[in-house]
Amino acid sequence: MIEAAIRPDVHAFFDKRTSSVQYVVSDPGTRHCAVIDPVLDFDEKSGATATWNADQILEHIGANGLTLKWILDTHPHADHFSAAHYLQSKTGAPTAIGSHIVEVQALWKKLYNWPDFRADGSQWDRLFKPGDRFSIGDLDATVMFSPGHTLASITYIIGDAAFVHDTMFMPDGGTARTDFPGGSAQRLWQSMEAILALPDETRIFVGHDYQPGGREPRWESTVGEQKSSNIHLSQCTTETEFVALRQARDKTLPMPMLILAALQVNINGGRLPEKESNGQRYLKIPLNALGTPKWD
Repeated sequence: MIEAAIRPDVHAFFDKRTSSVQYVVSDPGTRHCAVIDPVLDFDEKSGATATWNADQILEHIGANGLTLKWILDTHPHADHFSAAHYLQSKTGAPTAIGSHIVEVQALWKKLYNWPDFRADGSQWDRLFKPGDRFSIGDLDATVMFSPGHTLASITYIIGDAAFVHDTMFMPDGGTARTDFPGGSAQRLWQSMEAILALPDETRIFVGHDYQPGGREPRWESTVGEQKSSNIHLSQCTTETEFVALRQARDKTLPMPMLILAALQVNINGGRLPEKESNGQRYLKIPLNALGTPKWD
């Protein structure tokens, strides 16, 4: 259900390097807020990390007199590092993700040959189950399980706003790919049906914008706009049609540049690898682990 009594304030931060959208969602009355899908900066060429995105979020929270109550991830991201752990180290706010993260952890634990890794979700303070409710000040929030892009993807419904991660993009961008380990076009269709059953005026906030046609980045639409003009949904009236379209599209896409680096960090709650005996951190990249993908 949509809690229409309170309309949350939503401030977006667009990361040009990864085309990711990060959000600060706040209750205008209590000034309590949550951060959704924060980005930890990473340069794949040099191996350097930085906290520019996360620090910008912290500056916004401080400048606007907000109190951070939650650090939320919608899913384990394949194209950027999560800054959840960094933000918690600075604020003490609890972290959360969907409970199906343990399935993703088990899958990638095998791919990384990481026998000591704790695939139990204990890297987060709370694992949300489908239908769970929580609050941000006086804002009521509900968790919707939205798999398809990943095994663990969830949607946060906060007031009149739905944060749909990578289930769908802006209407001119279509829908998310489903060819990652654990992905499913069938489940993505079912997840979108559930999201689009929300009231037409529900605000939809997406997790990425790839700026089709070179336009300026955008991240907010409505359920009604998605139903009427999403370029993939307009071509498909049935699950069978959508699955065929999505799978054909996915076969043309190269893997995200950071997927093997990002999942190692993100299934660990945004924690970088521990320092080794020389004081240096190292990422472990399994070779030929994802089959034969489309090459650039």
